[in-house]
Parts: sequence; C-alpha cells; structure tokens
Amino acid sequence: MTTVDVHVVRVFVDPSGAFGNPLGIVDGTLVPVDARLGVAAALGYSETVFIDDPADGVLQIFTPTVEMPFAGHPTVGVAWWLHSQGYDTPVLRVPAGPVPVTRSGDITSVQADPSWGSTFTWRQLESPDEVLAADPASFSDDHTYLWSWISEETGTIRSRMFAPAMGIPEDEATGSAATQLTARLARPLHITQGTGSQLLTTLISPTAVTVGGRVAAAPSHTFNL
Repeated sequence: MTTVDVHVVRVFVDPSGAFGNPLGIVDGTLVPVDARLGVAAALGYSETVFIDDPADGVLQIFTPTVEMPFAGHPTVGVAWWLHSQGYDTPVLRVPAGPVPVTRSGDITSVQADPSWGSTFTWRQLESPDEVLAADPASFSDDHTYLWSWISEETGTIRSRMFAPAMGIPEDEATGSAATQLTARLARPLHITQGTGSQLLTTLISPTAVTVGGRVAAAPSHTFNL
C-alpha cells in the first residue's frame, strides 16, 4: 500500500479569497495511469490533476468519470500551485496541446483554443436571478451552461454549469466554458459562476482565449493506493 499526498487548491476565488472550485493535485509518478480514473472518482473533486513532470508541465486531468484533454480550472490551479512550489513552468502540456501560462499580480491565466473544451448546451437567460433560481436536478445533458448579462456594457456575466452525466451535478467554476463563451461573444468577460467564483477572460483570436483568476491553497490530505 502506498500513501499518496493530495494537494488541494481553490481556483477562481473572489478578491477576499472566498468561493472557488476545489482541485485535487497528485504526483502522477506515484499513481499508475490505469489507476488514475479510479483515484479521481474516489477523491470526488470535479477534476483531479496528476502531474507527471512538474518542470515541463506534463499532466493529465480526470473528472470522476472520464479523462479530459483540457480543462480550465485544473490548468489555472496547477499553474498557480507549481509556481508556489518554486517551479518556473511557462507552458503546461495536456493531451489537447500546449497551454501557455501568464501571471499578473494575483491573477494566474492560461491560454487555450476554445475548441478544446467540452461541448456545452448554452442557455442565455433574461436575468441573474433566473440563473440563480435554476434547479440542478432539472438538467440531464452532459454539460448545460446557464448565463445572463449582469451588465452587457461592462462585459459582466452571471452563470452556472451542470454536468450530471459527468458525475458533476454543478460545477463551481468552469474555465473551458468561459473560453468558449468569450469566443462566442468575441469580447473579454468577467464571469461570476456558482456560489461566487470569479473568472476573467481575454480574447486574443478566435482560436486563442485566456482564462484566469485567483487561486488559494486549501488543506491537503492523503489517500492509500
């Protein structure tokens, strides 16, 4: 039996450090590839990352039910965590492709092609109140993204995302969806998702969008393999 550390961060916290989407981070050299999905399911985070080479940024991302070629909150969270551990890793390497990393103050951002993310059912609602009133049990598609303008003038949005088929009844903050919505609307956005997580995006081109935010450390724990 091997005891493995699980480092936990909360990704896309607000300026006070509240909210954020928890992410499990595991040393991939300790977990065989064919065991990673089971570990991710047992841990129960919306995503868990297994880092195979921290200096070169090589990693895999798993939900409780499937491997993801790219996901936003895991790459932002890992980029922040690697930097906190003393690694200068300018590019993360996920199955979808290279993911450049940038930092500005307390904001960590990654750049990705919006097409790398999951396929979403998009539902624009009339008001943030409608978004907040939605019942997660009403949604059965793989990924349903509800959103409304808080202010179209300032590019601020309120959103929620449900993915019950992926083992995620509601995702607190979805970076890949933020990249896709930014490309769809062709403008930078400030998105408040879930209970209050904050995502910031920029549009470089139709195939290059950044998504970023603040990250905070959470208590670590262990599991036995």
